[in-house]
Parts: sequence; C-alpha cells; structure tokens
Amino acid sequence: MASSSSSGLTFKLHPLVIVNISDHYTRVKSQAQPPHGSSNGGSSPPPQPPRVFGCVIGIQRGRTVEIFNSFELLYDPSTESLDRSFLEKKQELYKKVFPNFYILGWYSTGSDVQESDMHIHKALMDINESPVYVILNPAINHSQKDLPVTIYESELHVIDGIPQLIFVRSSYTIETVEAERISVDHVAHLKPSDGGSAATQLAAHLTGIHSAIKMLNSRIRVLHNYLLSMQRGGFLYEFVEMAGDIPMEDSLLRQVSSLLRRLPAIESGKFQDDFQMEYNDTLLITYLAMLTNCSSTMNELVDKFNTAYDRHSRRGGRTAFI
Repeated sequence: MASSSSSGLTFKLHPLVIVNISDHYTRVKSQAQPPHGSSNGGSSPPPQPPRVFGCVIGIQRGRTVEIFNSFELLYDPSTESLDRSFLEKKQELYKKVFPNFYILGWYSTGSDVQESDMHIHKALMDINESPVYVILNPAINHSQKDLPVTIYESELHVIDGIPQLIFVRSSYTIETVEAERISVDHVAHLKPSDGGSAATQLAAHLTGIHSAIKMLNSRIRVLHNYLLSMQRGGFLYEFVEMAGDIPMEDSLLRQVSSLLRRLPAIESGKFQDDFQMEYNDTLLITYLAMLTNCSSTMNELVDKFNTAYDRHSRRGGRTAFI
C-alpha cells in the first residue's frame, strides 16, 4: 500500500457519514454480544469485533469529491462478497430520494486494510470506475487527536514487473451544513448514561462555549499582533532594505479585508431590532422563571404553616403567628 495518493482529488467528508458508520457498528456489535450471564465460566476468549460494510454516496464536481451520506450493505463472509441484489435495491431507493447523489465507493470498519478488501473494491468498479474506500477504526485511543477515519483510493502500480491495484491513502476535510451542525451538537450533549444531572450538562456546555470564545480571542489577538508587526514592517520596508518586523504580504491583507467586510452586515437596523427582541425575550423568560420559583417556594411555606396550624388547633391549643 502506497503512502499517499497522486490523483489530485479533493475529498470532503460530511459528519453524517461518520455517524452512520458508527451507529451501524454499534448496533451490530451489541447484537453480536451474548447476553449477560450466558458465558461459560469466563474461560472463552472475548469475540472479535465485527466488521460492517456499506456504500458512501455523494457528488463529484470536477476534482472535488463530496461524500454526503451512506447506507448499509449485506456481506457474506463465506464468499467474501457483498449481496449484489440488495445493493441494487438500495441504490434504486436512494436514487428516488437523492437523484443527484451517486455511489462514490464503500466503507468498512477496522484498524487497517485487509486482503479481502480489494475483492470488494474491484466488485464495485462496474458502478464507479474509481471507487473510494472509507475505513473507520472503532478502537478507542485517548491519545489520538485526529478522527479515526481514513480514505483510500485505488491506483495501478507496477510491482516486480506486474501491474497491481493497490490502496493509497488520501487526505480529506470535514464539510458540514447547518442541519449537520445542529445534529452533531445535539448528539454531543446527550444526557450521559451514568445519571448526570441537567446542571452538570449545562456546566459542561457553558465550559465548552467559554473555551471556544477563549480560543477565538487568542487567535484574534495573534492576528492583530501580526498585522501590527506587518504595518511597522511594511512602513520600514519601503525605505529600508531589511527591516526587523514582518514585511507586507498583499495576499494575507486581502483575506483579512474580505473577512472584515462581512462585519458591517451585523450592524444594520434589522439586526439591532432582532437582537434587542431576543435579548428582551430572554430577560422576560428569566424574570418569569424567578417569579414562578418564588411562588412555588411561598406555596410550600404556606402549606407547611397550614399543616402545623391545623395540628395545633386539633389539640385545642391556641397559636399566635408572629
């Protein structure tokens, strides 16, 4: 297997594909595990994690391949092949819902490429002459910072005078739309199974927002200091052949100018009106929540006082409320 691809294609992977593969693997693994208490004294070794298979679909525009979605496939371990009739049926159904999407390749799970993967890859070449292979490593590695997802292409290389089709690693970027960002954020903030309270989730959410704002502030400060150094360096660069500060870089200045041009859009009157309305609604909801909480507390206090007063009245004694 070669180290990197030389095709020049740009791959964009959407989070929905990663969620689908992870969900597929989790369901198959939970179904394959024996129920609790059915093991033979614990002497048998744990079963190997299952592999799941499926197709990835999306759009290719020129040299850019964008993977939007995926669907599951049936795999026969005895023949090391996919159920072709099931694949064609799923392809027909997805074509009705997503007419612009095409099968770009397939996916599987595992730590690395296996020998049988090339047979499946070649079987899909009649659908796509150059399919991509997306592999997800389900093993948990806390020291790993990158996503455990790898995309492979197939290239024809001459090895020992014999042309062979091998897998080559390709780089990719994560591309998201608004609906995916909302879904991923919802999945990330689901209630934990260990019984964590809503206050704990809110604290974790606010801590994440605080960290993001802190990171944004630090990056803006770095960019600001860089521009100040460039301003001093650019001023000296016109008169001095070698300056100590950073020289002017027109391409970076154009990017910063394009970014800053978007800021006046949020200073319009409509934005201020909408912002003030949202702000006032938030304050009103907070005020009503405080009033409701105070009313509930007072109601509990009155109930406790009435209970105590009725108890003393039944005993025939008089009580004085100070």
